[in-house]
Amino acid sequence: MANPIQPSIQLTNTADYRENYANSVQVRVNVWDFFLVFGTLQQQDEAKVEVSNFQGIYLSPQQAKALMTILEQNVVQYEKTFGQIKIDPSMSQAPAQIH
Repeated sequence: MANPIQPSIQLTNTADYRENYANSVQVRVNVWDFFLVFGTLQQQDEAKVEVSNFQGIYLSPQQAKALMTILEQNVVQYEKTFGQIKIDPSMSQAPAQIH
């Protein structure tokens, strides 16, 4: 079986393209899509955490799975290069939001 020809991919940024830093990502899921809400988290004091959301992105289930795969590959490569990424145990216990 012949290998299909791979198309040439040209990447361009739209006029409203922006880059931001996020240290908070909330995921909301329904039967049709995944909704990722990006923001910045600041702990004001021991009892108060403030999250300022700045962007929401909808992904199809297929794109969400493709993103998961490419993120996993990149995290594995990062850890091979720079060492294990440690996560605060309390962060992994956060419940997912499902709507």
